Amino acid sequence: MGRGADGSALTAPTLIRRNSWSLDRLKSLGDVKDDILVLRHLWFGRKSGADHAARLESFYGPQAAACKLFIFVAKKATKRSRVEPALFQCADDKFRAKFLWGRRPMLAAAAARLRNRNDLIWVDMGGGTGENVDMMADYMSLHHFKAIYVVDLCHSLCEQAKLKVKAKGWKNVHVVEGDACEFRVPEGEASLITFSYSLSMIPPFHDAVDSAVSQLSADGLLGMADFYVSAKYDTPMRQMCWARRFFWRSIFDIDNIDIGPERRAYLETKLERVWEVNNEGSIPWVPYLRAPYFVWLGRPWLDVQKQLSHEQKVEAPALFPPTFLYTQSWEDPEPDMKVMRICPEDTVLTLTSGGCNALNLLLHGAGHVVSVDCNPAQSSLLELKAIAIQQLEFEDVWQMFGEGRHPRIDKIFETRLAPYLSQKAFNFWNTRLWYFKQGLYYQGGMGKLCWVLQCLAVFCGLNMPMKKLANAPTLQEQRKQWDSMALVYFIKHGPRLLVWLFSKVLALLLFNRIVLWFGGGVPAKQYALIKKDGIPIEQYLARTVDGIAENSHLRKSNYFYYNCITGHFLRDNCPSYLREENHDRLQGGLINRLTIATGFFLDELRARKYTKVCLVCGL
Repeated sequence: MGRGADGSALTAPTLIRRNSWSLDRLKSLGDVKDDILVLRHLWFGRKSGADHAARLESFYGPQAAACKLFIFVAKKATKRSRVEPALFQCADDKFRAKFLWGRRPMLAAAAARLRNRNDLIWVDMGGGTGENVDMMADYMSLHHFKAIYVVDLCHSLCEQAKLKVKAKGWKNVHVVEGDACEFRVPEGEASLITFSYSLSMIPPFHDAVDSAVSQLSADGLLGMADFYVSAKYDTPMRQMCWARRFFWRSIFDIDNIDIGPERRAYLETKLERVWEVNNEGSIPWVPYLRAPYFVWLGRPWLDVQKQLSHEQKVEAPALFPPTFLYTQSWEDPEPDMKVMRICPEDTVLTLTSGGCNALNLLLHGAGHVVSVDCNPAQSSLLELKAIAIQQLEFEDVWQMFGEGRHPRIDKIFETRLAPYLSQKAFNFWNTRLWYFKQGLYYQGGMGKLCWVLQCLAVFCGLNMPMKKLANAPTLQEQRKQWDSMALVYFIKHGPRLLVWLFSKVLALLLFNRIVLWFGGGVPAKQYALIKKDGIPIEQYLARTVDGIAENSHLRKSNYFYYNCITGHFLRDNCPSYLREENHDRLQGGLINRLTIATGFFLDELRARKYTKVCLVCGL
């Protein structure tokens, strides 16, 4: 069977050795030609016909012809009478994989909510060549589906879909050449119905939506991915300026593609929105321009009174970096817990920062925790932590936030995390997954500062002494290691004039207001308070660091500075949410008591009643 039909990845066919090189070369050289062929028919082909089916045929027919050419070449190169599944991909499919960016998020979001069910019925309206079925196999086994119907009005595309079904060996996939407005599910109702860049090409879209909704099961999902422009006055995350609305709608209108807001608006009168993302993606061979697209997932109404509110678009205040400042919360939560005496009746307001302490409040039994931050990036960090706790096993959570690295972050994000993130968090993390490849705790403002300081330590020959300091088995050993470091000895016992000059140069380069804000997250008012005490900033920091090294055991009881030195946590020296027993408690339901808000603290304080408020300035 082909890929996904038995739940396993397809094994690439073994080609005759003397032909493999020439075939690979032919494919690589042909990719550019295929893209140009598709672009020529997209931009310059004539779209004509007496009815909608004829117009679709005139639009897609020439593009589908490239598939036949590739099949012929593949047969000749391999000297076989049939096309192997791995070789079967239309030029149109390859081009659209680099253009239709919403298909995979839509399929991943649907699969994330359906993968534990069986005997599913899926109808892909306007399914074209059946490429969506092939992609769905990347997210869940096709054995979960009792039947899959690929419905399309274009004869040429249906013919290619039938060839693909045969080549892949899919026994539960059926290609139906027909109108999406008239198709009826043989089983009576469908578990999943998708419109993948197709509803914008269906003129009577009201009929298509009505027909799909009427055949959706009570626990079914309807997914839609398409290009779009917003209305003049639209929801915050969809809103566009008039120039973008005019430009993109006129461009697509040339090809009889209507990307206006009416289709999604009508869909939202029929179904409850479950998940939505609005984004933009590149176009092959077209520099600079990025086409707007959206992904939308809905279900039959469960409770009309509890509709999912539209997400607000929140920008970071002026002078904030484009990412987060803190990767961890710097406020030690244990002293607060002794004083606050958290109980299940408490509704607690706290600052988000790195999000660790908001999760700690849940573990101490708070009935509801509202975590607020004016920086959307900090909210996105905490949201990723919360979704990871909900959806992943402990070891994956530990690798992401304990080690700060995960070798499979791209796959985990696409299949397990992204389908549940808000639009804000999705857009933030979608372009920053490399954080988990280079090390999460070397990212953001404070992370970059820690990275620079580690580089300086390596340059000065202090790398190994710092590692010994962080991993000293006892506090006494740590003190001994600290006092034996040449730099520390120089600052404590060196000539006063040289120490003064050194500290002033260090303060000028690393401890100025700009570095302390963008790298250390020290607000201007906090900096002013330190200066007001009459203590030079370099002396204040030196006194703080020396006090920590002399009195706080990094290896056992100070995960804050251990993380700064090493770039990761230890399993017995980490925030409470990273302990395995606490992960199970959070995943078991405690995490559902968390509300993440983006805005100013006082605004959120006035928004509701709280029994306790946690407002801490830092260590």
